[in-house]
Amino acid sequence: MNKHFLFFFSLFCLIVAAASLKCVTCHLHTPSDHCRRGFGICLAQKYEACMSLRIYYNNSLQISYMVCQRFCKKLSYSFHNRTYVHKCCHHDYCNVRL
Repeated sequence: MNKHFLFFFSLFCLIVAAASLKCVTCHLHTPSDHCRRGFGICLAQKYEACMSLRIYYNNSLQISYMVCQRFCKKLSYSFHNRTYVHKCCHHDYCNVRL
């Protein structure tokens, strides 16, 4: 009985892991090089999407931030001569190209 339970539990975990949305994480990415902090992959949980935040100064990209984000909203706003652009997407590794 335990062998059957273990088999089905393992199969369920495999299906859930395969079905989860995968996003790239990077907590500090500059245009001149690769990710400096927090590079990896996150598995989006319920109500999460892949999110990227890009910060521009005088229309030039200064820094990027990528994570799994709960209740992600697409928005753009300006503050102190900088433009902040949040983008959300819902397919594997999509926040790299946003």
